[in-house]
Amino acid sequence: MKRPIFLALMLLLVLTTSTLAANDFQSDFADTPDRVWAGPEYWTNPMEDWQVADGRLECTTAAMGRNVHLLTRQLSSQAESFTASVRVDQIAGGPGIAGLSVGIHDDINDYRGNCFFGNGVEATIETDGTLNLAGKTFEPKSEVEQLSDVTLYLQAHPTLDDEKYLLVLTATDASGKLIAEASNTVPAEKLLGNIALVSNPSGRRMKSGAKARFRFDQWNVEGNKLKNNHMGTFGPVLWAMHTLSDNRSDEGYVMKITAQMPPIGDDDSQTVTLDRHVGGEWQTVGSEKIDPDARTATFRVVNWPKDKDVPYRLVYTMKKKSGASEDIAYEGTIRKEPAGRPLVFAGLTCQYHYGFPYAPVAKNLGTLDPDMLFFSGDQIYEGNGGFGIIRTPADRATLNYLRKWYMFGWAFGDLMRDRPTVCLPDDHDVFHGNLWGEAGTHATGGSSSTGTGYLQPIEMIQAVHRTHTSHHPDLYDPTPVKQGMSVYYGDMVYGGVSFAMIGDRQFKSAPARVNTGGGRADHVHTQDFDVSTLDKPGLIFLGERQEKFLEEWIADWRGADMKMLLSETTWQNVATHHGGYNGYLRADLDSGGWPQTARNRALRIVRKCFPLHVNGDQHLTTLSQYGIDGQRDGCWSFNTPAIAVGYQRWWRPDEMGQTVKNRPAHGLPNTGEYIDGFDHPTFIYAVGNPGKEKPSNRYELADAKASGFGIVRADLEKRTFTIESYRFNVDVAKQTEGVQHSGFPHTIAQTDNYSLPVYGTLPEISVEGIERPVLKVIDKKTGELVYALRLTESTVEPWVFEDGTYDCVLGDPDTDTWKTFENLKPSK
Repeated sequence: MKRPIFLALMLLLVLTTSTLAANDFQSDFADTPDRVWAGPEYWTNPMEDWQVADGRLECTTAAMGRNVHLLTRQLSSQAESFTASVRVDQIAGGPGIAGLSVGIHDDINDYRGNCFFGNGVEATIETDGTLNLAGKTFEPKSEVEQLSDVTLYLQAHPTLDDEKYLLVLTATDASGKLIAEASNTVPAEKLLGNIALVSNPSGRRMKSGAKARFRFDQWNVEGNKLKNNHMGTFGPVLWAMHTLSDNRSDEGYVMKITAQMPPIGDDDSQTVTLDRHVGGEWQTVGSEKIDPDARTATFRVVNWPKDKDVPYRLVYTMKKKSGASEDIAYEGTIRKEPAGRPLVFAGLTCQYHYGFPYAPVAKNLGTLDPDMLFFSGDQIYEGNGGFGIIRTPADRATLNYLRKWYMFGWAFGDLMRDRPTVCLPDDHDVFHGNLWGEAGTHATGGSSSTGTGYLQPIEMIQAVHRTHTSHHPDLYDPTPVKQGMSVYYGDMVYGGVSFAMIGDRQFKSAPARVNTGGGRADHVHTQDFDVSTLDKPGLIFLGERQEKFLEEWIADWRGADMKMLLSETTWQNVATHHGGYNGYLRADLDSGGWPQTARNRALRIVRKCFPLHVNGDQHLTTLSQYGIDGQRDGCWSFNTPAIAVGYQRWWRPDEMGQTVKNRPAHGLPNTGEYIDGFDHPTFIYAVGNPGKEKPSNRYELADAKASGFGIVRADLEKRTFTIESYRFNVDVAKQTEGVQHSGFPHTIAQTDNYSLPVYGTLPEISVEGIERPVLKVIDKKTGELVYALRLTESTVEPWVFEDGTYDCVLGDPDTDTWKTFENLKPSK
């Protein structure tokens, strides 16, 4: 027999020992302009299925599992009371369930992660008036045909021993008439975490499926158990990314910054203003319109001071339907360019959402305090945030992408607000399992894993490029490719380092052009398969345009002492097993090891400036040196660990019977000189293979799967790169054994990045009045640049790799002052 509701209410009165505190929350949808974005206090799941319309928050689909989380209030562990209420209105016929969920959390209990992984206590009403409270069902007092402006009111109070909570739920119609009532008890530990609105929650089954849609307003929460989280608001400026780069012109240093906005409405403000703090006061730099697809506003400011920290703020005017408005500022600092010390560079990649919000990674990055951030791709995955992907139409597909993209900024925005950030899009960012872009070709068939070109509408692809790269320095050549698709390759000079950003997927040829012997077009499973048959003439890796850019970049040393190459993936095939521990794969055409000839040509270009190549994508951290014609004749590659590994890979050539040569002194397995899946020589110094264990805790799982992030310290004085690879769930402040993946850290010299055997040295040459001149060695016979390098002294005996006649140019690229030495021959 059910306990009468009045007894439950009396018990609440008896047990009440404290008055409700001032942590109240009240929604204000009635004064919110119509739009997709619910407001800075909410996270909607999925965003594209919600909108504010006519003063209420409306779910636009009858599908299951839709919800809206309150970000600014959570239930604490304190044994205190709280109440929650909401008005629910049914706007489509058929069966359905709507109401509240409270105490939403998982074992991590981060309010952001709770939005996706938490479970809560349900307090809902069905369209026939039936109440559901903490797993129990309560029949209505009278027949209900359709829910019309029904108010749900939930009360919760701890019992005398504080181990349980008594819950009381009532439903009343617009006139105040009681429709149904319910009471139940739950363990106290269940009432911890988020509070949300739910529309057709996925945990409930309806015989004919969910058909009702609902809208909500007058959402209120009160009580001492509430934890006030005003800092939890997300928006209206969600986050910002910027770069600061020496433009090597009369424009000086150019600062570009992009404000990422939510999907605002037609009646909202359409511009963002940038201010900077100079001379003790805020000065307005300018205002920019918000892009209607990417929801971004990008600013470009020339002659930015490089030698001091400059606070900035991005200001957006929030308007109400009533005419009231409020200026809300997102603040950060454009840090001064690092000088007189090593540049600390953070490399990150691949964020599968089970590790969201990646708090250990964000915390450790804050501790290490890098000067700049590099996200090499897969800032989203198709599964991130749940609810699948949308291919068409373009506007819905873009909203679907933005919702997943917003999770990236939610996790790392606080780090990006004060540090230059380079952010490259990769395959999953455009909803592809793998991507062979074919210079922007629109894919008319095939799958996202093996098809030719881009599957998504061009409008969405452009939004992806804008959100990722609009804040990057000006492009080398912005000419669009097929479909009018934008490109994103170019360079950046910061902290004495010249960075080249390359898209190694956008122009690449597709596996449909070759025959891998059956099965998936991009996978070779047979161990003795002749991979040379896959290296057909005319296949493209980077494409002529990017190769031309690299030819100029390697020779351009203005403002730079060292160089780094940044791209999405490593240019080799260093994974022997894929997916599962025993999933052997001979070769993977998604890797940068294919097509071989085009790959080798690209490496021959870039090694001429001695760069370290930093990349991601592979979910397997490696530190290696490329081989082209022989072992170790290319630059080094640092493949950073995935932030949160999804699909797993291993490099285990020792088990496959490969003969290893020149194993490093540390003696770790699977390191040394090998042949990769496309028969390229490769030297593996370190590899972070995952184990087999699969813990249930999300952060422990990420660590077990060898997730983490990378750090590179570019020492301009010593001309060295120190490479560090950190695990996911560690405390870097302790620097204990096991904080980094096996074999890390390791330091290489700048000149190790082009280490062919030296044939001999040219006669000594020098230039006066230039402390750190740039040396260019040119093959007299071919006219080709052999290498270019910023020296530490003004006198040098240039080395060469073969006999011949050479011209050398020595001078200062920043003042365009040069001295030429012709017809030099080496002494062996």
